[in-house]
Amino acid sequence: MAATADDLIERSVPFLESIKNKTAGAELESWLNATHGPGDAVWDDLAAIITEGVEQGWAANVEVDGPGYRRSRIAEPSAQLSWFSVTAVYMNSVPVYRGQYHQHPYGELNMVVPLDEGAQLGGPRGWQGAGWTAPDPASHHYPEVRGGAVIALFFLPAGRISYDVVAPDAA
Repeated sequence: MAATADDLIERSVPFLESIKNKTAGAELESWLNATHGPGDAVWDDLAAIITEGVEQGWAANVEVDGPGYRRSRIAEPSAQLSWFSVTAVYMNSVPVYRGQYHQHPYGELNMVVPLDEGAQLGGPRGWQGAGWTAPDPASHHYPEVRGGAVIALFFLPAGRISYDVVAPDAA
């Protein structure tokens, strides 16, 4: 049976319940990669569902900057999701692609699912292949991808993300 957005939400609930009182940052990022990285049932299940969602067209289906940079909000913050939103982004590099500059007012938990071997997502702390990033509250950056295509499944506390910050190279 084909995966659905409801399947993704249902699988996210116990994970978000387990991390709801943790603060995004380097410590949480290390913990996520050690506890819920590739090979862990949570990561593997979420990666399979979101990959299928992108292939089926219900996830990361809104073009932001052409077909190589797409995203979609899958779920708004709710009590069921411990007040996190769920968003999927698809980015494909040729050879490095830079997305929209943005800020994470309350931080971000970002699951990186490479679709091509060696593909990586760049963020505030550098490049990440399969695994997690957890940018700190108030951090800001251009998301970048290199080495192929990735899906970024991100969980935002209170659904907060800001695209109206001024990039340092635009000032």
